[in-house]
Amino acid sequence: MSSSLLHPPSYLPPAVALRHSQQAPSILGKTTGAISTSLFHSLLSAPETPELWITYENLLLSCLRTGDDESAHQCLGRLVNRFGDDNERIMALKGLIREAGASDAATLDAILKEYEEILRDNPTNIPILKRRVALLRSTGRISESVSTLISLLDITPTDAEAWAELADLYFSHGLYSQAIYALEEVLVLQPNAWNIHARLGEILFVAAKSSDHLGQFSEALKRFSRSIELCDDYLRGYYGLKLASLPGHHQGAPSSRTGSDGFAVPDLATLSKLDEMATEKLAEIVRRSSAGEKGWQGYDEAEIKAARELLESVSGGAVVR
Repeated sequence: MSSSLLHPPSYLPPAVALRHSQQAPSILGKTTGAISTSLFHSLLSAPETPELWITYENLLLSCLRTGDDESAHQCLGRLVNRFGDDNERIMALKGLIREAGASDAATLDAILKEYEEILRDNPTNIPILKRRVALLRSTGRISESVSTLISLLDITPTDAEAWAELADLYFSHGLYSQAIYALEEVLVLQPNAWNIHARLGEILFVAAKSSDHLGQFSEALKRFSRSIELCDDYLRGYYGLKLASLPGHHQGAPSSRTGSDGFAVPDLATLSKLDEMATEKLAEIVRRSSAGEKGWQGYDEAEIKAARELLESVSGGAVVR
């Protein structure tokens, strides 16, 4: 049983999802489909452990992504046999499978109405609230999706995933201040999440570019720096640092070179050193990942391509050859 099925990353590249789903016949063949009352069958079947149910759930998600509906339904059936139809998480997984199998907008609307009926009976059903948010967003009803997320956060204000989703929704509609606030809430809950520091840096950078706000450029620089401090091979952190350390973004800084939050804006010499460090690390990541070296795999191909293009645009490509 693959450990990655127990602890998958928040985003699975298609190749990884396919690899997971290809394990379905083996995993389902080795484990029992229900809690058995037969002593003989229980002795022969795999032991019931928390890891088994986690594996079923993650396998279900990968199978849905790769079109293996039969295996996904088998995983769901085993989870239902163990936890029952009234379990909130099971209800959400059943809804997800129905969404994946929907062939038209009318079917999706019917599923949405079912979610609303469930929430009328139990307004605090968090998994169903999250499914409703996802379905509303996928069908383009962004304002309703935001309202549902805000209602969810009224119930559980410590849900970092919900804050991150809200930030993404705000950012997609150019509401940068709201997106920044939502991601800051994520960092209150998860202060060492290097990916969130980098994401906040990205939003600050975009916001600064749209308003030419020097303080936001400096804040973005700080967030990218914190990201790579927490994870010294995080590509997006170095990519953002490379962009944010370009001297042109910091021209016209006040003589005190201190931001509104007390953060000292680096001088041009420091910015040059940060740029050089980011360039060297990005080049190393691109070179070693592209060569398939052990310990340097797993980067998103699109991010590697973007990093390569950025480096070639400023160095003629020599740095990654």
